[in-house]
Amino acid sequence: MKDRISRFKDLKPLPIQNPSIPEKARDVVYARKLLSVIGLEDNSSPINAGAPITGAAGMTMTLAVCPPGQGPGLHAHRQTYETFTVMKGRFEVRWNDDGSGSAILELYDTVSFPPGVCRAFRNVGNEEGILQVIITGGVHDMTDIDFSENAKKEIEAVRPGLSAEFEKAGFTFSIPFR
Repeated sequence: MKDRISRFKDLKPLPIQNPSIPEKARDVVYARKLLSVIGLEDNSSPINAGAPITGAAGMTMTLAVCPPGQGPGLHAHRQTYETFTVMKGRFEVRWNDDGSGSAILELYDTVSFPPGVCRAFRNVGNEEGILQVIITGGVHDMTDIDFSENAKKEIEAVRPGLSAEFEKAGFTFSIPFR
């Protein structure tokens, strides 16, 4: 069982957050730091690369570490459920294609988004926050994630043509879904 223990102090940020892409553009798509805790059985998804624990019946768990004011923009998972639990701090979650629904989550509060529902989260506390992210069902890779056309515009405002880097990884920018 010692191979199935994950130590927070030993977790490494996921390599999908390409440091050659400006942080302002990465912040549209990712939490500032993603730490994979539990990965798929074959550890094949970039979302759980290097997870210290693998194989939990198709479930992955990541810790999203966000400084105050940071969190990814509106996105939807086509096939997977995404469940968030606040482990440290306070987070605002938003939903709907336009982000019109919202709630503030406090310590240990949980929300679970089904496939196809747009969602975003942002640390609204004054200190670094940590959100546990559990993904279940469907395909666990970047092709499952779709962002709004507005997200693409935000990325392009950082540097024209930069959204293509995210598209190469499998992301799409077509919300509302067509």
